[in-house]
Amino acid sequence: MPPTLIDTHAHLYSSKFDHDRPEMVQRALAAGVERMYLPNIDSTSIQPMLELEAAFPQHCFAMMGLHPTHVQPDTYHAELETVEHWLAQRSWAGIGETGIDLYWDKSTLAIQQESFARHCCWARDLGCPLIIHSRSANREAMDTVRQHQDGRLRGIFHCFEGTLDEALEMIDLGFLLGIGGVLTRANSPIREVVQQVSLEHIVLETDAPYLTPTPYKGRRNESAFMVAVAETLAQVHGISLEVVAQVTTQNALRLFGP
Repeated sequence: MPPTLIDTHAHLYSSKFDHDRPEMVQRALAAGVERMYLPNIDSTSIQPMLELEAAFPQHCFAMMGLHPTHVQPDTYHAELETVEHWLAQRSWAGIGETGIDLYWDKSTLAIQQESFARHCCWARDLGCPLIIHSRSANREAMDTVRQHQDGRLRGIFHCFEGTLDEALEMIDLGFLLGIGGVLTRANSPIREVVQQVSLEHIVLETDAPYLTPTPYKGRRNESAFMVAVAETLAQVHGISLEVVAQVTTQNALRLFGP
């Protein structure tokens, strides 16, 4: 039996899986990936996300939020109202994904910050983990979290890419680091950073169908491929795959609940 793993961030409702979604989930389960957490993107992804969760209720868990690259001047008010509506309908595994992305568009920083602040308040008030997307914007994202941190905010800085100082600040803010396919790249600068971070602060993710691990380069990413991330993390830390699986799974369960 493979060791139990948890994919804390995967867009498995994406249309890229439309032709083989049930088989893809079964491949993940066969690889030991027992839970897959589904971050929302915008209003168009809610229905397919909920359908996937309903099909695999013991393994797929939906989260609610508005992705920062989908925070646009003409639609974000309505999108945030949709998020707020759904948050009142049921419980969710987490709030997100949310955050700040300055890689694609710096002009929307102010409204991204506004959206992110609302997500912070929702996560704090509902007691839900906050799933943070921070691309070319670690400082801005951390500053927003710090403004809203009253001891209740917790969650994941997903797809961590940053310096050791940034990693330690995120941990100090009460957050875990989400590590995925970027770690498997031979010259990835985060290897040296992750090597200096205790495993108790790390969870695993794929961001499927994106950020495919190196052994599967050129293919669509899926949750089963997270085993390659876990194996690389084991190499970086000089420990066994079983220890990586045990600790990162415990970290995820501590955050999301049993």
